[in-house]
Parts: sequence; C-alpha cells; structure tokens
Amino acid sequence: MNYHEGGLIYIGVDVNGIVVGCENPDEYQLKIKDRLKHNISPSCLGLFEVILEIIENKYVIKIIVASGRETPYYIRKNGMSEKGCYIRIGSSSEPMSQAMIEDLFARRVRNSLSKIKSHRQDLTFEQLKIYYEEKGLKLNDKFASNLELLTEDGHYNYVAYLLADTNGTSIKVAKYSGKNKIDLIENNEYGYCSLIKATHKVLDKLDIENKTAAQITHKTRVETPLWNKVALREAVINAIVHNDYTTELPPVFEIYSDRIEITSSGGISTIKNLEDFFAGYSKPINRELMRVFKDVELVEHLGSGLGRILEVYGKDSFEISQNFMRNIFYSSEKIFEAKATDQATDQATDQATDQAILEFCKEPKTTKEIMDFVGMKHKTYFRQNVLSPLFEQGLLELTIPDKPKSPNQKYKTKVK
Repeated sequence: MNYHEGGLIYIGVDVNGIVVGCENPDEYQLKIKDRLKHNISPSCLGLFEVILEIIENKYVIKIIVASGRETPYYIRKNGMSEKGCYIRIGSSSEPMSQAMIEDLFARRVRNSLSKIKSHRQDLTFEQLKIYYEEKGLKLNDKFASNLELLTEDGHYNYVAYLLADTNGTSIKVAKYSGKNKIDLIENNEYGYCSLIKATHKVLDKLDIENKTAAQITHKTRVETPLWNKVALREAVINAIVHNDYTTELPPVFEIYSDRIEITSSGGISTIKNLEDFFAGYSKPINRELMRVFKDVELVEHLGSGLGRILEVYGKDSFEISQNFMRNIFYSSEKIFEAKATDQATDQATDQATDQAILEFCKEPKTTKEIMDFVGMKHKTYFRQNVLSPLFEQGLLELTIPDKPKSPNQKYKTKVK
C-alpha cells in the first residue's frame, strides 16, 4: 500500500514459484480480511481484494493490493515508526527510515471523504440496503461503521451523504443535436438519491442512446453499437467512483452527434503520476466508494477498468488537465463517415488487400505493422472488416493463441 504500484500477493505458491496450494481457503480468506481490517492504520478497507483462484487444480488465494493515498500505512501496534512502516523493494519488504516516513506523511492526502462531516445528519439508507440485499448481502445495525460512513467522532461523513436516499448531488446527461453545445435537445438530471441508484440510471440512459450503427461492405454487413459497451460502462463507473467530490462538482455526460464526452473532477491534481495511471496501477481516489461499488458488483476487480478502455479507445481518448479528466469516445458512425471520405481508395483496398496481407504475414506481424502496410488508420474498422474475415476463413492465426490480448501478440498466415 505504501508502494506507488501496489502489488499482488499469492498464498499457496512457494518462494520458487511452485504451486503448493492452500488448505481451508475459506478460513484463510476470512483471517486475511480480518487482520488487514484490524492491524493496519489508516484504514485500508477498499484498498485490497481477496480472490480464490484454482491453479494446477489447487486452491490459491490472490490478494490484489492497491496503492493508498493516506501514506504511510503502518502496523497499528507498532505505530508510525520504523518498526511499523514498511515498503516493497523488489521481492522484499523493507522497513522505512524516519526520513521516508516523514516524506510520505507530508504528501498524504488529507481531504478523504470519510473525514469530511456531512452537513446533513438525518440520513437514511433504504436504497443502499436494497442493492446489498439484491447481491445476497445484508447490512446489519453497524453497517455505517463497517462501511466507514462515520467520522472519527461518530457523525455521518460525506461518503454517507453520497450514498444516502436523498442528497444534493445530481449527475447530468445532456444531448445535443450537433457537434457543439449550441442546440441542446435533452437535459436529464439523475441524482438527489443514492449514488448507486444514480449510477444505474445513467447506465440505463446511455444504454438506450447506444443504438446500433451499420455499414455495408462488399464482404458483409457490419453492425456495431455507437460506443463499445464494455469500455463505456467502465468509463462511466470510473468517472463516478473516482470523481473528486470535495470540489462539489459531480461528473457530466454529454452526447453529441459524433461522440460522447465524460467529464469528471480531479485530473493531475489527484492522479499525480500519468505514467502510473496509464500503466493501470490502481490508486482509488475514493476507496470507501470503491468498496461499496465492488460490494454491489458495479466494479469487478481493483484496477481492471482502465485496461478495458485503453484496449478499445487508447490513450488519445483521455484529456487530462490539472483539475479535470475527460473521456472522448467517437461513435462508430464517425468511423464509418471518416472511412467514406476516401471510399474509392478503401473499396480498392478491400478487394485487393487480402492476398497482400497473407503474403505480408508469412513472417509474423503486429496489428500496427499490418495496418501501416495497407495504409489504414481506423483500428476498429480494420479489426472488423479485414482481420476478422481472414480469421473466419481460417487464413490467419495468432502466434500466442492462449493469450489473444497479449501485448506481444502477432499474426501469421496459416499454413495449409
């Protein structure tokens, strides 16, 4: 948690990497969660995830650890001292020097939502209880404490305010007829209710707007949603969970004729390091919200969402300023439109490239190398209209078939 990349811990794998398994995995999972909850300060709930995996037919416990923002984290009984503070260096955990402890403490994030007292204390949580019950979980009388919805002096905090049945936070979904904000045709406000309920409303609305676009090629009819559904969902969840609510600015979703823009508060000022961000190192801005969203299965695993966005839309879809982050996803209709601007060239390419690609790929080639070879720039179109038909016909194959999304993946002509 003190290391900027976080990390993974496996229980049931020995020092040589040999899987030995773990007996009584359910019991161990409970012990791990209990010890992390009670033996580490500041609270690390929402910064770890304990998962049971089966490797080589043996049970292995995998612990995903995110990098925390309230560093240094320390063993509670030893306090914030050289005996209590550790950091990962290579394959070992090293005690921190006093200078390192002081440096991390000076850079600690102190405006955590859990420490901000809600200006309203007459909060109710019936909606939150319903969402938990739908997932087979029940909130007992101590749920406010267990979910860290209370300040140190026992008052409801800002996390509680956001998750309460009624609050003053509303998320806007606006729709424009053109490519700018001149002609607003629809303006919806989803909020003044539990942030969980508002999130579901936003997802439902965007699902309705995400209609299917189609293009006819000489090979096939290509049908695809305006925006990739998985990447869009991840972007929506990220914007809501990781928004900097201390600014009192909720996320905004804007639909244009050629794109959707998702804007949230908190840019470089909260991310700090763009390289770590794009590398996928999880550092939850609002760990308390992250924990609740994971409980109700709106979030899958820590740090899993960004990769799904980058896989489809790439880094260029992110605009990150000092205080804001914006995702811009151009619609598939935009891709088709851009393709049509050079239709004659592309038609000729469609008819002539198959054999050329097969000749070119006698030696394994990456996606980029093939796209450069045929002079195509639209990755989604290329995959759907060029690569997929060749795979369906059994003419191309993967060099790493068991890991289709490997960054080292290449394509080669299949020998018959």
